[in-house]
Amino acid sequence: MRLFIAINFDENIKRLVKHIINEIKKDSIQGRFVKEEHLHLTLKFIGQVSHKDLDKIMRVMDRAIVEGFTMKLKGIDFFKRKDGHIYFIGVEENRFLFDLQRQIHEGLKAQGFSLEDRVYKPHITIGRRIKLNKNFSLEKLVKAIDPITIDVCKIDLMKSEHINGELVYSPIYTRRL
Repeated sequence: MRLFIAINFDENIKRLVKHIINEIKKDSIQGRFVKEEHLHLTLKFIGQVSHKDLDKIMRVMDRAIVEGFTMKLKGIDFFKRKDGHIYFIGVEENRFLFDLQRQIHEGLKAQGFSLEDRVYKPHITIGRRIKLNKNFSLEKLVKAIDPITIDVCKIDLMKSEHINGELVYSPIYTRRL
């Protein structure tokens, strides 16, 4: 099964982010935008894992020494791609978030999981292969968006699978902070 650890959002946060997606979508000429039910912040992508490794992952999540915290979303940016950019909402620098992510990464590595070691850049992906009209102003949109603050009180181990041709994310374990 394909797994990742994430911070999932309540319906209010998803609605606010969906509003931003809809504003960008108005000026898009191509792209695949993230569905509201898929909005999350990935702490660590784990990849393909057998059922026998689930306990190891849950123990790593349980051992993370972090209390609940608040994070703020900040700005909209993109990763450049030839076939259309990956747009995302950034996260204001937050030592609690980075500490939680570091503990999870190191804990999983210590349990023998093969993980990418790239620098963690927290973000919420909002669309892939996006191409926008030339008159679109990202700066204007960012200025028009009210700040979004998120209270983080849990993390989820998520399963990613295709069911009847649809991508489905399902929480299989939740750790309260």
